[in-house]
Amino acid sequence: MAISLIIFDMDGVLVNSEPAITKACMQSLAEVGVNAEYDDFKPFTGMGDDKFLSGVCEKYGAAYDPAMKARAYEIYLKRAHEWVEVFAWSKPLLTALHAAGYKLAVASASDLIKVACNLHQIGIDTGIFSAIVTGSDVTRKKPAPDIFLKAAERAGGEPARSLVVEDALSGIMAAKSAGMTALGVTTSFDALTLKNAGADYVADDLSDLIDIVKTI
Repeated sequence: MAISLIIFDMDGVLVNSEPAITKACMQSLAEVGVNAEYDDFKPFTGMGDDKFLSGVCEKYGAAYDPAMKARAYEIYLKRAHEWVEVFAWSKPLLTALHAAGYKLAVASASDLIKVACNLHQIGIDTGIFSAIVTGSDVTRKKPAPDIFLKAAERAGGEPARSLVVEDALSGIMAAKSAGMTALGVTTSFDALTLKNAGADYVADDLSDLIDIVKTI
């Protein structure tokens, strides 16, 4: 059954923003006396920024306050133009897929304010997306399938004909739980790790994604 809907995670797929949000979170926590290390955040990649922060707070015995995320986003938005790297494939790929008639969606565990910021950095017309779903739209985060099922519902796509493009293990697991095909890009984890998480396909970059989609 041919793919008709392609759902993109944001961080690590369309933009390299993990270093940016990690630095912003480190600064936010440092301001309240939690001196976290960069690698402390790695286990919580792809689980949403509340978990990204609260997981690290738990490690240091600190209580999580949503104000920490608000402050991290404040820092992120201010520094995004210099900290966020847009992958070279992002804008050309999205443009080509849209022109080829595929439905497109974004499903990111981050909040809308951060997703909108990243799309602005890419410089893409958000009108090409049939759905933009964020962590604010679902209660259960990845690896639960909810965010991808919500994206398919809003975009008018069938899960069985949907391809999810992810870099995080929790995202791959969520895609498979949703009954979708999963492609892992090796920007955050190696190919074997992504395969072991359930990825049907693995790519080192997304330059040839349109050709891969045609073969599925």
